[in-house]
Amino acid sequence: MICARCSREIPDDARLCCYCGRVIIPKPQASRRGNGQGSIRKRGNTWQCRITVGYVERPGKAPLRIDRTKGGFRTRAEAAAYIPTLKEQAEAPKKAPVLAHYWGLYERDELPRLSDSKIMAYQIAWKKLKPLHNRPVDRIDIQELRSVVGESCATYYPARDCRQLLKNLYTLAAADRWVQRDLPDYILLPDKAERTRDPFTPDEQRALWASYEAGDLDAALPLIMICTGMMPGELQQLRPEMIDWDAHQITGAGLKTKIRRESPIWFPDALIPVLHDLIAASTSGSGYILPRNETAFYARYYVALEHAGVRRLEPYSCRHTTATALAIDANIAPQTVQKIMRWSSTRMLDRYAHPDDASALAGVQALQPAPEK
Repeated sequence: MICARCSREIPDDARLCCYCGRVIIPKPQASRRGNGQGSIRKRGNTWQCRITVGYVERPGKAPLRIDRTKGGFRTRAEAAAYIPTLKEQAEAPKKAPVLAHYWGLYERDELPRLSDSKIMAYQIAWKKLKPLHNRPVDRIDIQELRSVVGESCATYYPARDCRQLLKNLYTLAAADRWVQRDLPDYILLPDKAERTRDPFTPDEQRALWASYEAGDLDAALPLIMICTGMMPGELQQLRPEMIDWDAHQITGAGLKTKIRRESPIWFPDALIPVLHDLIAASTSGSGYILPRNETAFYARYYVALEHAGVRRLEPYSCRHTTATALAIDANIAPQTVQKIMRWSSTRMLDRYAHPDDASALAGVQALQPAPEK
């Protein structure tokens, strides 16, 4: 052995260094009990038992041994007597984590990378899945998945969000080899019966303009949304500095999707005096043109409809009116409608534009060749 003080070689059984006189204290040796029987060693004033449960292969390195230990025994015999218990614990099957464990991982790592609307959708979906939160993932079968989703979601889109969230969580659980990754694919969804929103008719739009011209400033709310395709939340967060009067653009007010947040909102000449009137009448000290109180906003909106004598259509009908007017009435190219509406695809026309029978007839009439003179 080598002396720790003078670094000279001395006999292995030496108790003193014959060169510098250092006292050699031998290290305590583990008491071996044969292969697979574990080992015992003294640590301080107590004894510890240890067993090897496996090895982890490491490329280019020696395998890493994995041990289970238990210490604090007063005597060597007590430590030896505990080895069978330690082996039973090591051989016992592991318990699967509950579903909430994987939601915690997903919420921490994947969820922040999604859009605000998708984050909110998955948070709502997780609340709907409450009966599954503390269930071990390997004990949840397809019948239970279908039952929980079916009872908590009466319509298509909430059920779709729940199924997609479960697919994401099961992907994590499948990586730990606890579940079959594709099990949520067998969840049945309700029929996709989308609620259609009626657009304002041209006569109703003219009635709103007439009401505004007669002095009803509240009529500006539906008119702005109809002429720009803005959503209620976007109008509520509008500030004067967002408006570029020369370019006829509003920037920074977009909500919900990435393309809506980054794209400008276009407005026509007819809205310039309307926007100026709203700014002049604003009493909000926060810098916003309209009060941020959602209840007050909707109250003013519906009062404007009542004063104008038009149907009580909800605010999102304004955006549907924009798309219908552009695509059907004005016959604007789909790509231009997409840009104005701030859609990611022209496929959204199928959801927003509402052609009627007269529009279809006018379309085929336009295909007739002009008579020869």
